[in-house]
Amino acid sequence: MKLVARPWFDASAVANDLAPIATEPSPMLPGDWRSLRPVVERGKCVKCAVCWLYCPVQCVVEKARWFDFDLATCKGCGICAQECPQRAIVMVEEAA
Repeated sequence: MKLVARPWFDASAVANDLAPIATEPSPMLPGDWRSLRPVVERGKCVKCAVCWLYCPVQCVVEKARWFDFDLATCKGCGICAQECPQRAIVMVEEAA
């Protein structure tokens, strides 16, 4: 028996009145829709890297004496602030 490769998904079988299939990546970044953003209190940060370990999108950036955040990719989930053992990260409301 010969194996035949088939496509994973046949778009021709989808009705035209359903949601369209994404064919181009969206230029929107998570930072474009964030409502809260993390702010590091530099005096409290001991650079333990717990925020870096727990960040789901890896937006934590290492500085000389503390960690900071790449706000273009940060989605504002607050996991970094929740997990920080020094409570050096606070979530503030995003300015409009």
